[in-house]
Amino acid sequence: MLIHERYVRREIAFATLLVLTAFLGLFGFFDLINELDNLGRGNYGLEHAVMYTVLTLPGRAYETLPISVLIGALYALTTLSRHSEITVLRASGLSTSRILKLLGRIGLPFVLLTFVTGEFIAPPAERAAQELKLAARSQLLTSEFRSGFWVKDGRNFINIGSVTPDGELRQVRIFEFNERRELLSILEAGRGAYRQAEGWVLAEVARTDFSTDGARVARAETLVWDSDLSPDVMSVMLVVPERMSAWKLWHYIQHLADNHQDTGRYEIALWKKFTYPLACLVMLALALPFAYMHNRNAAVSIKVFAGVMIGVLFHMLNGLFSNLGAINSWPPYAAALTPGVLFMFAAAAMLWWEDRR
Repeated sequence: MLIHERYVRREIAFATLLVLTAFLGLFGFFDLINELDNLGRGNYGLEHAVMYTVLTLPGRAYETLPISVLIGALYALTTLSRHSEITVLRASGLSTSRILKLLGRIGLPFVLLTFVTGEFIAPPAERAAQELKLAARSQLLTSEFRSGFWVKDGRNFINIGSVTPDGELRQVRIFEFNERRELLSILEAGRGAYRQAEGWVLAEVARTDFSTDGARVARAETLVWDSDLSPDVMSVMLVVPERMSAWKLWHYIQHLADNHQDTGRYEIALWKKFTYPLACLVMLALALPFAYMHNRNAAVSIKVFAGVMIGVLFHMLNGLFSNLGAINSWPPYAAALTPGVLFMFAAAAMLWWEDRR
């Protein structure tokens, strides 16, 4: 590695990590303040609020890493520009294309860090945070419907009143239909749990079968329920799609597709899992034009502020296009790639303008 590459890499990495630490501290502080309203509910105390806040930090890091790269690169490159170091590098033979390649090599570790954080660190931490909060508050997990959570499994429609943090189902109702959409039976259970060897085991079971001769009710203490519904599918209720791992997203998309349900939101989230880390490279390219501005009197803070505004705009567009894609049934790759492509074109246009000057 050349001396100038090590130098630029060190400056950008130090500034980026400093900005990321500041973001995590800021978000952690406000998240902790927000959790203080829950103190005293059940057994939820200050130690639970602190632990919940800490467990949500990996998700915050995943969301803010590209923005931190942008602001850190802006600060580092602008400082180098003010000291005429960028000018010296260009005079030594480094063209814009070579500097972009240099920034690309510097950005690859940040791409890898973003992917690893979003895939292997943030999802289990987020789930642990939600389980901790629900368990401490002695609450059950329910959906936004008053009747509970609904899911389709083949020709069966399943209604789950609530789910405990350890995955136990409460107030389960299973409506079985035939191919002519006629109701065949209703199975009701007080609770259910998943066992690796047997699958779902329901307790306090009452089954009502319907036929031309009338209805017949049978009761049982326990019943093994054969279903494709797995604990991984149930975990979707604990973590939003954007915080899930790619593997669980893929598994749940397959479940929805097998039951002819809409998969748009989850497909967009899956595409973003692989495209969002690449935003670090786009952010580095976007920071380079600011380093070409040779106005020594321009304060670094102004350019950093511009970087913050650009980062906020990227974050807003990222969420906006995800929602628009889900509402308008856009191709998932289009909704996931559009913000990054727009900012890449913006970076190319700014570099062309600076070179033209």
